Amino acid sequence: MAGPWTFTLLCGLLATTLTQATLSPTAVLILGPKVIKEKLTQELKDHNATSILQRLPLLGAIREQPAGGIPVLGSLVNTLLKYIIWLKVTTANILQLQVKPSANDQEMLVKIPLDMVAGFNTPLVKTIVEFHMETEAQAIVRMDTSASGPTRLVLSDCATSHESLRIQLLHKFSFLVNALAKELMNLLVPALPNLVKNQLCPVIEASFNDMYADLLQLVKVPISLSTDRLEFDLLSPAIKGDTIQLYLGAKLLDSQGKVTKWFNNSAASLAVPSLDNAPFSFIVGQDVVKAAVAAMLPPEEFIVLLDSVFPEIARRLKSSIGLINEKAADNLGSTQIVKILTQDTPEFFTDRGHARVAQLIVLEVFASSEALRPLFTLGIEASSEAQFYTKGDELILNLNNISSDRIQLMNSGIGWFQPDVLKNVITEIILSVLLPNQNGKLRSGVPVSVVKALGFEAAESSLTKDGLVLTPASLWKPSSTVSL
Repeated sequence: MAGPWTFTLLCGLLATTLTQATLSPTAVLILGPKVIKEKLTQELKDHNATSILQRLPLLGAIREQPAGGIPVLGSLVNTLLKYIIWLKVTTANILQLQVKPSANDQEMLVKIPLDMVAGFNTPLVKTIVEFHMETEAQAIVRMDTSASGPTRLVLSDCATSHESLRIQLLHKFSFLVNALAKELMNLLVPALPNLVKNQLCPVIEASFNDMYADLLQLVKVPISLSTDRLEFDLLSPAIKGDTIQLYLGAKLLDSQGKVTKWFNNSAASLAVPSLDNAPFSFIVGQDVVKAAVAAMLPPEEFIVLLDSVFPEIARRLKSSIGLINEKAADNLGSTQIVKILTQDTPEFFTDRGHARVAQLIVLEVFASSEALRPLFTLGIEASSEAQFYTKGDELILNLNNISSDRIQLMNSGIGWFQPDVLKNVITEIILSVLLPNQNGKLRSGVPVSVVKALGFEAAESSLTKDGLVLTPASLWKPSSTVSL
């Protein structure tokens, strides 16, 4: 008999399984190191990080350093500082950031090289004595699961080491001035890392937090689909090597803002392809793509005066009907009408990198515009090759050709007949009437704001067995430094 411990364990496993199934993502935004560096660099600039470096209180930090209980050392520092009128950073730059994988799979290492020139003024020489300072702030990006809210990414453990610090005099002076500068640089070796940790690291952490918040807002920007719209929400973030992955759920809303379909409760897993040196990749699951296509191609009815618009097709239709019923063909007037009704919503499916859209169509032929009953009604299973292409940051779907895969006679006023007799002309009708109308609706495209928001002018698309993948198409030039 199973005991309470066994029951508790089974409940825990079941809860975990259900949670994983519920949170299965339907889209993933992968940000490579280039994008992370560019976005964080921009945030550091917006937070005036270089101004923080330029205002580092070097002289105060040296004065406040403990003498380690050695009175002679403290006296030496005080004597030295009597010869310093002022000491400050004159120029500061943050060089190109580095984003690297960490030894921990769920962490990422961010390195921020700092390049500064500091100077001091002394009565011993009329000019400013300058020295070059190089160091590197390092921090860890990790998953924060400690908070009561959802898991988020945070930057922590920001510090700089003595090993990365290099200080050298830019110009030689007299022996006395050089000796003074050397002693001053020695005092800065322990002082500067503490200054960076206390003054700059909070700015770095705030910059990362703002970058992360911007990314979350970015993925939530609605995507317009004719009268409907598609919205994404973060399910959970992840770190894989040197990339940030945002796992997303999705929902479809109608023109009134009412949710008509949720996509984040499927247990099917979405395969995430490798980035392959692309700056970013946006993968959208096939179920979301299907719903988007359906939203852009709702059921519709088309009525065409065939003889007026497509006289050659009208002539061939009359000839084909004559093979079935000559009297019915003779009754076809100049106002003959073809009515096409698309049923339900189209089905979208992929196979080996190719996509097709299948539709159910009802087609009726009326002898004239005054006729109340059709000569016959056909049910058609039609399909088209679906091709995605991009124009700037817009994703556009185009339906190429159309085939009548199966035709069924639903109703006939001219006697029973094999509908395949009309297959060629019927296919030509829906090719001439339905396809241009649907492609006209699709031609407006779907704006994908993530492309320009991440710094790109255009994107390119590809298909996988699981869905659609968007990657940047234009050449990208990231900023290399943040300077004053």
